[in-house]
Amino acid sequence: MAPDPTGRKPERSSFAGAADYMGLGIQFVAVLLAFLFAGQWLDEKLGTKPWLLILGVFLGFILSVLYMVLRLNEGNRKKGDGK
Repeated sequence: MAPDPTGRKPERSSFAGAADYMGLGIQFVAVLLAFLFAGQWLDEKLGTKPWLLILGVFLGFILSVLYMVLRLNEGNRKKGDGK
C-alpha cells in the first residue's frame, strides 16, 4: 500500500478492529466456568453446598465483566489517541 501523501495513517478496516475483541466472549465464559467448577469442587471438599458454588458464579461473573470493561476502555483509549 502506498503511503498517504498527507502523512495520515490509514484507517484499519472494521474486521481488523473486531478481531481485537473476538476472544472476549470466550474468555468471559471460560472464567465464569472456571469459578463455577472451583466453587463446586470446594463445596464437595468442605461440605458447604451450595454456598461456594454460588459465590464462585458471582465472583466469576464480576471478574469477567470487570475484565471486559477494562479491555473495551483500553480499545477506546487507543482509538481516541489515533494509535
